[in-house]
Amino acid sequence: MGQRIKKLKKIRIHREGTDELLYSLFAIVAIGVILWRSFSTPIPFIVFIAIFGTAWLLMLNFYRCPIRYYNGDTDKTVVAPADGKVVVIEETEEHEYFHDNRLLISIFMSPLNVHANWFPVDGQVKFVKHFDGNYHKAWLPKASEENEHADIMIETPDGHEVLVRQIAGAMARRIVTYAKDNEDCYIDEHLGFIKLGSRVDVYLPLGSQACVKMKQPTTGDLTVIAKLP
Repeated sequence: MGQRIKKLKKIRIHREGTDELLYSLFAIVAIGVILWRSFSTPIPFIVFIAIFGTAWLLMLNFYRCPIRYYNGDTDKTVVAPADGKVVVIEETEEHEYFHDNRLLISIFMSPLNVHANWFPVDGQVKFVKHFDGNYHKAWLPKASEENEHADIMIETPDGHEVLVRQIAGAMARRIVTYAKDNEDCYIDEHLGFIKLGSRVDVYLPLGSQACVKMKQPTTGDLTVIAKLP
């Protein structure tokens, strides 16, 4: 907590994609060798490599995981939990836990964004809950409650409760949450991962000041999205 001075480091591959990338690469190489040896013309080999090699590179891009550190004062600071674009900034009633109005900031992640999620605040995880559901397009308002999602409630050192909601989208089929009940959590730590297009909602107490605008791009763990009261 407090002032942090760290440098941005290199990009790595997220652990959620290590096996998929490795096994798919072996398969592409094996099939490529078979095609190369089975035909007198290289055309089948070239077509296969062009299609599946491109697909593998896109998957590699999807599973990239930058090592980032927030360089600033974390007190009362809320950083973006994900790369993407701000699609909602509004005061809304939260029915599940708070039963009152909260400031909602939502970030939509396209399939081309980094899909690692970071804790937006320092604090302690009060609980983690997972809910099965539908797979509406992630930017639709109803996706927040009707889609498959995971809720992480965090209490900050000042006693503010911040709800982070990982939401599956039309393409996403797996939400991974690393947060555990009653564990301390910090900005710079990974909260989880969502595969393919998806969205992350952050519910903040009223009086919080939004520091982003609609359609503004965000960088997970670096962009300050709000200041707590």
